[in-house]
Amino acid sequence: MLTEIIKNRRAIYPDAFANQSISKNEVEQILEAANWAPTHKRTEPWRFKVFHSEEAREALSKFLGEAYVKSVEKPSDFKQHKMAQKALQSGCVIAICMQRDPEGRIPEWEEIASVAMAVQNMWLTAHSLQIGAYWSSPALLQYFGEHVTLEQGERCLGFFYMGTYHGELPEGTRKSAISEKTTWI
Repeated sequence: MLTEIIKNRRAIYPDAFANQSISKNEVEQILEAANWAPTHKRTEPWRFKVFHSEEAREALSKFLGEAYVKSVEKPSDFKQHKMAQKALQSGCVIAICMQRDPEGRIPEWEEIASVAMAVQNMWLTAHSLQIGAYWSSPALLQYFGEHVTLEQGERCLGFFYMGTYHGELPEGTRKSAISEKTTWI
């Protein structure tokens, strides 16, 4: 049932991924789910850059390490290595991008919300395929256009790291019940 998939979905970080590949077919299923997210005025603002091959993930890893150094005042070797490792530990990394409606017909926040809904669809689909995932939005995103070509009005909102995982997921918790966050009018 969908409610159970929603309740059981967790962020799985790259250091917990098993060293196994994710098939192109699985990645395509995940992306197809993204394409069915709600979108105001049908702008479909989500755009994805897929780093699936080992070569692509190695190049992304190198870029991420170098961009980390540029993005902070006092870079640490440990954090630079950790940032670079995420792409290598993953079976696939997807850059989550947003293409702003060139006509500006709707507020930017609505397009960002549509992209976030697309990512939620991706996350739920990945979970149903027993693929772990994690959305990271590091400060170095501003440099992403130096690594891949972005269209006019397109920007990167984060990286969706995916990998197979084995083992038990932690139980989900919430700080309070939905009744404490809801006012019935």
